[in-house]
Amino acid sequence: MIDAYETAFLRRAVELAAEARAGGNPPFGSLLVGPEGTVLAEERNTTVTERDISLHPELKLAVFAARELDPTTAAATTMYTSCEPCQMCTGAIQRSGLGRIVYALSGEQLESIKPPSTPRAPATEGPHLLDEARVPVDGYYG
Repeated sequence: MIDAYETAFLRRAVELAAEARAGGNPPFGSLLVGPEGTVLAEERNTTVTERDISLHPELKLAVFAARELDPTTAAATTMYTSCEPCQMCTGAIQRSGLGRIVYALSGEQLESIKPPSTPRAPATEGPHLLDEARVPVDGYYG
């Protein structure tokens, strides 16, 4: 469980979500709180008004963290968010080095609130061209 101090940050994330919705966007908001308890950045979803499907608040804050925070600070920083991050945002958060995520609404709870939908998954094929594709990768990670 989170304490009253953290509950205030989570409530702010929900306020940011309401602001996003009032602005014509999906209702999601997030903020980063640094190791000293200072709010480092806040974001709202702007996918509709900016016509960019990637502009989730969690992704925007992950990019901010990767660009602006040193690894030690990022690892000690918490993201408070109105909803559990999607797969796209989770991947970015992992790469950003952020240390912790606290969310209000789970992905499962969100799905139970939304009307049923069946998004079409794209057809995928692969892997192909292993010998060629590995050339630029070999040695990069090691």
